[in-house]
Amino acid sequence: MSDSVRIGILGDFNKEFRSHHATNDALQHAAHKLDMKVESEWLPTTSLASGAGDKKLEGYDGFWGAPGSPYKSFDGMLKGIEFARRRDWPYLGTCGGFQYAFIEFARNVLNIADADSAENDSGSKNIVIYPVACAVPDRKGNAPKLSGAIPEIRLRPGSYLQSFYGKDQESVTEEFFCNFEINPDFEWATMEAGFPVVARGPQGEIRAIESPTHRFFVATLYQPQLSSTEKNPHPVVLAFVQAAADWGRKKLDDSVLE
Repeated sequence: MSDSVRIGILGDFNKEFRSHHATNDALQHAAHKLDMKVESEWLPTTSLASGAGDKKLEGYDGFWGAPGSPYKSFDGMLKGIEFARRRDWPYLGTCGGFQYAFIEFARNVLNIADADSAENDSGSKNIVIYPVACAVPDRKGNAPKLSGAIPEIRLRPGSYLQSFYGKDQESVTEEFFCNFEINPDFEWATMEAGFPVVARGPQGEIRAIESPTHRFFVATLYQPQLSSTEKNPHPVVLAFVQAAADWGRKKLDDSVLE
C-alpha cells in the first residue's frame, strides 16, 4: 500500500446507529479498492466547539460530516464543517452532514445568522432545514419519513457527482434514513453561496449539493455508506477518499518545499 490517509469523521459516534458502523466500513471498502491504508477517527462535536481544534484538524486529509443530528454540539459541528469549507479540505457530508453543511454556509457565507433546522426547535425565523414533505409509503414501523432505497435520484449532467457514478449515468437508486430536508423556500441559497444542486428526488427535491470551486466538497441527503460493500465500494466514497489522498500528498510535498 503506497498511501496512508487520515479521515476525521465529524459527529458523535453511537454504537446503536447502523449508519455510524456503515461509515467506518465504507471507508475501509474504499481503502481496499484503492489499495491504500485509511485511518479514520470520530471527532465528537463537543471537541470542536471552541475553535481551538484547528491545529488538530490540520492533521487530517479529509472530513466526513456524519449522520446523527441533533448533534451534542450544534456549534461544534458547524465549526468542523466551516474549517473544511474555508480551508478547502476535502469534505463529504451525508444526511446530517448534508443538512449542517447547508446551515453552515447559510450562516457564514450568506449571513443568515439564525439559519437552523426545525429539528432543533430553536424558534428561528429562518428554518432552512424542515421536515420531509413527502414520506415514503409503506415504510417499516417507526422508520424515518425517508428511509430505504429510493430510485430515480436524478443527477445533474456535467456535475462532479455525476462523474463519480459515470458520465452516462442519469439517475441512481440510493438509501435514505432521515426525517428532514432542505426547505425549498431556501433553494436560492445553494446557488447564491456557490453550492449548486446536483441531485434531485422524483418530485424535484434537493438531494445533493457540491462546490465546483473546492478541491472536493459534496454533500448528499442520502447515505452512500449504507449501500457500500467490500465488493462494490460506493463511488462517491471512493472519490472522497481519493481526493483526501491527493490532498494528503500535496500537503506533504508542500511541507518538504518549505
